[in-house]
Amino acid sequence: MARTLAVNTWVWTSPLTDETLEPLARKAAALGYQALELPLENVGDWDPARTRDVLAAQGLGAVVIGAMGPGRSLVARAGDVAATQGYLRSCIAAADVLGAGVVAGPFYAPTGETWRMDASERADLVAELRRGLAPLAAEAADRGIVLAIEPLNRYETSILNTVEQSLDALAPLVGSGVGLALDTYHLNIEEKRPADAIRAAGSAIAHVQVCGSDRGAVGDDHTDWPEFARALDDVGYEGALGLESFTGDNATIAVAASVWRPLAASQDDLAARSIAALHALGV
Repeated sequence: MARTLAVNTWVWTSPLTDETLEPLARKAAALGYQALELPLENVGDWDPARTRDVLAAQGLGAVVIGAMGPGRSLVARAGDVAATQGYLRSCIAAADVLGAGVVAGPFYAPTGETWRMDASERADLVAELRRGLAPLAAEAADRGIVLAIEPLNRYETSILNTVEQSLDALAPLVGSGVGLALDTYHLNIEEKRPADAIRAAGSAIAHVQVCGSDRGAVGDDHTDWPEFARALDDVGYEGALGLESFTGDNATIAVAASVWRPLAASQDDLAARSIAALHALGV
């Protein structure tokens, strides 16, 4: 099944701005990508209407990515819930202008913030997360947009690590403006069998991100990519596949994601090898 292949601008730069967008859009299109994942690190970094026009000139679609830096959280222990809701409303509004159907990210807490919880504390936190997310889900659904919530590995969050946890926590909202964003990097760490986790997520999958198991290029790693592709076919996933990797100088994510060294000869090389591998896979 031929799916839209996207690339995250974090592969090259952080933060994305109006100044950096156009050359990156041209680069992505020249490499053969069909869409950009657009992180909105701070409201105002890039103008949605201008971005829409830049992408249209290159024939590129868009996925909006929420950046959960310090203080951004839908649970009060980890940040300012009201401010985070306001930020996510800006992400939804940007997606609406762009005609993007997905806003993806780990919207529950700052990336890299962890703490211990007993069963009772976790149940209370999940209830709080649902309350904080519900009005946003309704607003997204009204605009034909899905908030794709991403489980992260245990080193980057203690809230949602697995597909099973995520489906349980988000069950009342899935299908009503909420879905899952699955990332092969996190699946490789947290799931006993990543392909089975994809099959368990099924129709709840709203977005998929890919990279090598070391956060490098697709295909240079131990991931069972043919089985990954079969699992996506089994669940009928027709959305985009977004390459997400980072440079070590990414101020928002690099420390939280522990990117301490180059993951390829160059970032262009990482993007080029990944799309070649995905084409060879026939996804």
